[in-house]
Amino acid sequence: MSEALDKAPAAGLALYHHELCGACLRVRAVMERLGVDIELRDVRLEPERRQELLEGGGRQTVPCLRIDEPDGEATWLYESADIAAYLAERFGQRSAVNTP
Repeated sequence: MSEALDKAPAAGLALYHHELCGACLRVRAVMERLGVDIELRDVRLEPERRQELLEGGGRQTVPCLRIDEPDGEATWLYESADIAAYLAERFGQRSAVNTP
């Protein structure tokens, strides 16, 4: 079975990140432990993603989790610890947040 099939769906979520960012790596590790497949938007490889981040969230800081709300609005969640806690709460494994 492929890895993608093993992961929980995460519609309405997108993680703005870049590969070399330590805080982004921590968030991606939490995603992996939770088995959550979230769209990754690399702000270094895709300049338009950096512009989306600035226009939508007001900052270019990564990591940032874009959460599309049911009412059509978007919430922009910054800070790796806050993103990890949100993912653990939503996908049900508080222990996934505790990283060494």
